[in-house]
Amino acid sequence: MMRTIEVFLVIIIITGAFIIASFYAVLPIPRRVSPMNLKRLALTTLEVLDEDYNLSATVFKPGNDSSWVLLQVALSALLPPNMVYNLTVYEVQSGSEGTIYVPYKSISNAESLGIQSEATSYMVASSNVTFRVIPEKIGERGSGGVTLYILNCSDANGWWITGYTAYGLAEDLYRLLSPYFVKTVMVQNTTQLGKILNGTSLQGETVQNAVIINTFGEAVPIPSGYYATIGYRSTDRSYANYTYTLGLKVNQYNWTWVSIVGYPFYYVTNTKLFKDIHNTWGIYGMRIIGTDGTGGGPSGLNAFLKGLDRQPYSYDSNSITGPPGVVYLSEEAKYYCNYYGIYPSPYQTSTRALPDSILSTYHLPNSLVTYIFNKKGSWIPGAIYKHVAAGDNKITGSLFALGLARTTDIRLTALGLLLNYKPRLYRSEFNATGTSRLVVLQLGQVGGT
Repeated sequence: MMRTIEVFLVIIIITGAFIIASFYAVLPIPRRVSPMNLKRLALTTLEVLDEDYNLSATVFKPGNDSSWVLLQVALSALLPPNMVYNLTVYEVQSGSEGTIYVPYKSISNAESLGIQSEATSYMVASSNVTFRVIPEKIGERGSGGVTLYILNCSDANGWWITGYTAYGLAEDLYRLLSPYFVKTVMVQNTTQLGKILNGTSLQGETVQNAVIINTFGEAVPIPSGYYATIGYRSTDRSYANYTYTLGLKVNQYNWTWVSIVGYPFYYVTNTKLFKDIHNTWGIYGMRIIGTDGTGGGPSGLNAFLKGLDRQPYSYDSNSITGPPGVVYLSEEAKYYCNYYGIYPSPYQTSTRALPDSILSTYHLPNSLVTYIFNKKGSWIPGAIYKHVAAGDNKITGSLFALGLARTTDIRLTALGLLLNYKPRLYRSEFNATGTSRLVVLQLGQVGGT
């Protein structure tokens, strides 16, 4: 019984203490418990006012123009009734000590904003201003510039470029990439390809350190004559020695060879050389690289990598690619999507990814690999591999392989090359005199609880 009375007394004491403390406690007013974010409200208000560029148009008009009255009406309508504001427009001028902001026009609904207020700024440009972006030319800071070759051979056929033609892809790549290169040359036929393989320029361009984009997918154009002759080995019954020679040339000239989709070097193509031969899928003018067109397509990639590493030639028709499935752009690639304004889908399907074992087998240091897609297990869906000979630190040739499925997205090709070279973009000055104005909106709260 005594224990029950003790518990009851404790409850009475605690309850009484709580009631007395609550009586004397001073609670904050509601707007301090959950304050309005005035800075964010100010920025949102300015963005809404400029949704159709009405704000930008008004701030460049004379101070007595009727548009200012309409602006103030719109501003009052957007803000809560207990909000006071001051909107000030500044002219942006260049002075000897830097940028100068000169007050131009101010509108307000109160003489004072009180003791607590927040402000945000918003830069607007004149409607007659054109802003330009001038890209840096790749290589101009060092070797004097890099040449871009785009294979556009009229005497070749493509494979795994479903829905596109090599000509159409070449035109799109030219528009995307030519601003970044000192010289862009469209290689119009396999004869011209043979010339650059011999180190001969086509238009006075620099052949060394060039980039060569093969727009024919899994097929690679082959010139008739010398390269077709040395490229074919009767003992192998294949043209793998041609891609081996390509690897040697990429190493010799420090080229970057670009394969835009699928399994690199699976077929050779020349519509005159193979006019009566097809690739077993009914596309004439091309043939599988190995064993007289009945198999051995993978031998082309294996031979190229051996040539790039200057290993002795040997015929190897073992397939080394794999299908990791859905793959995702690397974080670095996503960052440069925004920088260069190129936006491919962030995820793709890869069925021809290369294994990471090639890095050690062919002296392609992982530290120098430019990953366009994240690795998936041991598979590399898309990357630029740079060759460095054992005991050396000099890059001697590179392979850019995008092991994606069929549908070709040349934005990935452009993004990968720009990610690899990282040319800078020079933008025009935003604060040029008379072309831009700064709008500052300051908000305060009055009344209410």
